[in-house]
Amino acid sequence: MKTFSSLDEILDFAMNAEQEAVDFYTQLATQQKNQQIREVFLEFAREEVNHKARLQKIKDERLFDMEVEKVTDLKIADYVISAKPSPNMEYADALVLAMKKEKAAFKLYTALSERTHNTELSKVFKALAIEESKHKLRFELEYDEYVMREN
Repeated sequence: MKTFSSLDEILDFAMNAEQEAVDFYTQLATQQKNQQIREVFLEFAREEVNHKARLQKIKDERLFDMEVEKVTDLKIADYVISAKPSPNMEYADALVLAMKKEKAAFKLYTALSERTHNTELSKVFKALAIEESKHKLRFELEYDEYVMREN
């Protein structure tokens, strides 16, 4: 696992991860035949752009005081079968893909927070993990509202 020596390195790493998510969702959007699903992925990509911009602002303004808070975990991502990207994805599969991606990012930042002995770095990692859990919660709520209630 990567080792970091400064807050800037952490934020650069996180911004790179957000850019990878932008690229991932944009690529999925271009592959979709269904216009509605294409728009869903483009919306996910726009959200990731906003997350990256927020991290850049934190870095530029030297505001590393990120608040750590408790976020509800509906655990839907724990119980749904992973979806594979395809040109004919259903909305439910798109949400599952997004939930799993955000869960993986949450686990990464949590693991990094546990590996560092620097309290300040650990706090930043925990805050980044919380941000990812908020993203996952958004997709879980959407899944609960539009998929589970239909069944």
